[in-house]
Amino acid sequence: MPSPDRDGKELVRRLIDEVLNGGDIPMLEELATPQMARDARHWIEPFLASFSDVHMEIVQLVGECDTVVGRFRCSGTHTGAWADQQPTGRRFEAIDEVYFFTISSGLIAAAWGIEDTLARRRQLGLPTRDAA
Repeated sequence: MPSPDRDGKELVRRLIDEVLNGGDIPMLEELATPQMARDARHWIEPFLASFSDVHMEIVQLVGECDTVVGRFRCSGTHTGAWADQQPTGRRFEAIDEVYFFTISSGLIAAAWGIEDTLARRRQLGLPTRDAA
């Protein structure tokens, strides 16, 4: 019998591989609760539009009970407007991100995370005074 933490890690792995790296936004409906899928669309769709070649590397996934913690490294090229900034055509590389996912009834029900936005803005040559 599969363990809940293994199932949760597989959900997060699919979120990264299929949705963020693969651009399959409709897959959110299979991986997340309806509310979480709606919420995720609001930040994933604009991010993918801003960084069309985004790639999330899974560094580590840890699962315990109904929680999965993921450590990621994100890279991409600034090809669309992001954070009120026009595209620079520059790349950001290996930006650290950590997210906590809550799994409920076999679906991602919530997510909370931190990203090194200051390093991302610096690599893109964008103003940093408001990013801290």
